[in-house]
Amino acid sequence: MDRKVLLIGFGNMGQALVRGWLERGIAPARIRVVDPVDASRAAAGRLGIDASETVDERALAARPDAVVIAVKPHQVEDAVRPLAPLADGGTLFVSIAAGKTITSLTRVLGERAAVVRAMPNTPAAIGRGMTVMTPSAGVAPAQRALADELLGAVGSTAWIDDEGLMDAVTAVSGSGPAYVFLLIECLTRAGTKAGLDPELAERLATATVAGAGAYAERSGEPAAELRRRVTSPNGTTEAALRVLMGDGGLDGLLERAVRAAADRSRELSAA
Repeated sequence: MDRKVLLIGFGNMGQALVRGWLERGIAPARIRVVDPVDASRAAAGRLGIDASETVDERALAARPDAVVIAVKPHQVEDAVRPLAPLADGGTLFVSIAAGKTITSLTRVLGERAAVVRAMPNTPAAIGRGMTVMTPSAGVAPAQRALADELLGAVGSTAWIDDEGLMDAVTAVSGSGPAYVFLLIECLTRAGTKAGLDPELAERLATATVAGAGAYAERSGEPAAELRRRVTSPNGTTEAALRVLMGDGGLDGLLERAVRAAADRSRELSAA
């Protein structure tokens, strides 16, 4: 990765991206950070990365190959407005701001701007994220490959052509880690009520969820097949699954949860 990257926002996700880029071999001198928080700029400086409080003439003069926008959704328009001159020079804009549509960005940057809207999730912090992206009409194949490089540094990537599906992506992948954390909480409480020491119950729940997820990922087989394989007829797992898969069980509950999250994502995008 020998491209020049301007990162707007050096919070948790921005820092995760930078760690991934450095591990992939991009030189600190090829990265520039803009963040109004003193501590964030100091953190960038400790990595050998030049940082400024606002977009200045040096940032514009450097003509970055990509601008990655990693600020809160309500800050996006103000953050990208000074960058509009770069849109006519072939710079790619990658936004990871939840709920901000491509149109909301091109309204500021110009209709011809090359914009990729991306939705990473929390495991990106440890390089195990899942990022789904959708491109504007102005994104060239080489820029799409660049976006894959940049977001692939923190995990897996996938693309969709229909931006309208980003609400469903947000509901499944973006919000999904919270559902898994809740599963760990509930499994811990259930184990405690069954008589286990709370600390042991949490350890068992966390390790079981993490291990099962890793096993599902590495096996490459459908989750339904893995479930069937570990369910002995008339055994303990089957007894539990009769509850989880029965009326009012997990399937319908998650369907309602994902629908609620997708609906809220659409509301935020329209705001």
